[in-house]
This record gives sequence, C-alpha cells and structure tokens, in this order.
Amino acid sequence: MNRLLPFLLVLFVMLASGCQPRAADDEPAKPRVALIMKSLANEFFVTMADGARAHQEAHAADYDLIINGIKDESDLSQQVALVEQMMSIGVDAIVLAPADSRALVPVAKRAQQAGIVVVNIDNEFDQATLDEAGVAIPFVGPDNREGARLVGEALAARLNAGDQVAIIGGIPTAFNAQQRQLGFEDAMQAANIDVVGVQSGGWEQAKATAVAAAFLREHPGLKALLCSNDNMALGAAAAVRQANRADDILIVGFDNISAIQEMIRTGRVLATADQHGDQLAVFGIEAALQILNGNAAPADHQTPVDLITAENL
Repeated sequence: MNRLLPFLLVLFVMLASGCQPRAADDEPAKPRVALIMKSLANEFFVTMADGARAHQEAHAADYDLIINGIKDESDLSQQVALVEQMMSIGVDAIVLAPADSRALVPVAKRAQQAGIVVVNIDNEFDQATLDEAGVAIPFVGPDNREGARLVGEALAARLNAGDQVAIIGGIPTAFNAQQRQLGFEDAMQAANIDVVGVQSGGWEQAKATAVAAAFLREHPGLKALLCSNDNMALGAAAAVRQANRADDILIVGFDNISAIQEMIRTGRVLATADQHGDQLAVFGIEAALQILNGNAAPADHQTPVDLITAENL
C-alpha cells in the first residue's frame, strides 16, 4: 500500500489542480503541464504554486496544470520520483525547480527523451552535467549572482572597510546557492569587507539559527549575516535576538517572502532580493507552452530580480 501513496497523491493533486482526462479523439486535447517544485514548507514555493494556479485558472482553455512539491529541500529521491510519475501519466511538459543542480539531470533527460518538454526554473542545472549527459534544457529564471550582489551592496553601504561578516549559504550543490554566495562575495570584496566564514544553512530556518548562533560565538566582532534565502534570514534573526545582539548585527536575505517584509519594515532585516516568486513558475509555464505550440525554440530566458529595502518595499 505504501508504494501506492505517491501515485495516489499525484492523482489527488491532478484533480485539485483542475486537470481533466484526455479529450476524446474528436476534441482538441489541451496540453498537460506539470510543475514540480522544491520544499512546500518554504513560503517561496507556496507563493510560486499560487501564482501558477492563478495563471492556469485565467487560461483554463489553454492547458491543464498538475502541481507537486517535496517535503524538504534535500529530498532528492522524492523529486526524482515525482518526475517519473509525471512521465508515467504522459504529461506534455514538466516545469522543474530542481532541488539539486546535478542529481535531477538524468531523470530530466529521460523525460525529454520520452518526448516531454522540460523547462528548468529557479535553480539552474549545472552546465557541465548537462554537457556530459548530452542534453540541453532551457533555464527560465533570474541572475542569482546579480541579485545577491545588489543585496550585498546595500549591506556594504552600512558597513566600514575591514568589518567582519559571515555568509549562511544554501545547499552547496544547488547552482543558485553557489551564485548567491558569489554575488555576496563580489559585493564584500568590492567594499573591502572581511568574510570570516561561509556555512550552509540548507535553506532551512532552524538550521540557519544554529549556524548563525555558532558564527556569533566564534566571531564576537561580527557585524552582519548574509543569508542566501529569507527562510535562513528568519533563522539568523532568531539567533541574533537570542544573543541580545539585534542592535549591532545586520541581516540580509533573498526571496522577498511576506514573513521577511515585516522584518524589513521594522529594521530587523536590512534587505532582500525579489525574484518575483509568484511569477517565476508562470514564466516557465509560458515558455513550455510556446515550445509545445511551436512558437519558440527551447532557449534560456532571464527573468527580473530586484533589490528590496524599507525604502521601496
């Protein structure tokens, strides 16, 4: 029975998402698009799903949508299983936000070989892994390095040369985590600010709290924490509060989730980057539909990313 549960969940999501059975032979069949995301415990991906659902409802005559996500950011095997399930039910396109930039390439290649359009969003596949697999999968998403650099520059404007900061990164094998770290480092290097440590918070709030607390103990002179997503910025803020250092530690994040916006308004977080999570899956879905309709060749498409501070929130 346990082996049936993932498949039954997919069927439930299909119905909840308004996905209908294939049309009869005398009716034109709408394409079925599967959106497969990362952790649904992360508000960013809930927002992404809501945006995709609203788009499908507004274009119900054009396509059906199946929405799936995994329990946490590191559940790679479950995300692979979701792709395989979408292949087994014969979707026309898969819009995939991979939890890992390398590990999901083989199953994405199999989907593509099965005739399914695959579009990569949010976390870009590793190019060397794609090349080794002999596959080309378009990426639709923001320049994470540029977004992190903008956030880092906003932080640097509040610091002095030689100040100490630390970076709480995402999962190291995720391309967007790597790019955000590089963007933070670009900004710190340009301002002659000392990055005294980099450690993964696994995209998770609780883990980031522990990482931030360790940084605060090990580096009493620390001035700021640069967090590669807002979940981890929330965790860092909790650690700073527990250490009674809210007045002298600056925090920045990435994603512009609603929970971080109030903290920016009150000054507990300085800045974040908005990659327009409510539209990110929509950009991918629209790219997949254009490919399916023969109106566009598979190609990368860069989407917006904007700096968010109290001044422009």
